[in-house]
Amino acid sequence: MNNEMFNELLGSVEEAGEIMRGERLPSRKFNFAEPDVKAIRDQVGFSQSKFSALIGVSVRTLQNWEQGHRHPTGPAKVLLKLVHSNPESVFKELHGHQL
Repeated sequence: MNNEMFNELLGSVEEAGEIMRGERLPSRKFNFAEPDVKAIRDQVGFSQSKFSALIGVSVRTLQNWEQGHRHPTGPAKVLLKLVHSNPESVFKELHGHQL
């Protein structure tokens, strides 16, 4: 890594620290709508136990999402969005078979 790249990276890290400490506002912020987990599960027609097993979460986690006690984050949120838009493709890729 050359000095110019290192200095750019160091500046980015310092800026991120300032944002996290509330000393600077981020230049942009992304907000994603909360997925309607129950609607997505109903769309594919699975029981809670089958749907939770297919997406790799516990039934209790799925129930908490559906009841609004908790909300999916990170990779789970992305996976649910993909399931909503193209469930057949997601399940084929994850489990090697169609719905």
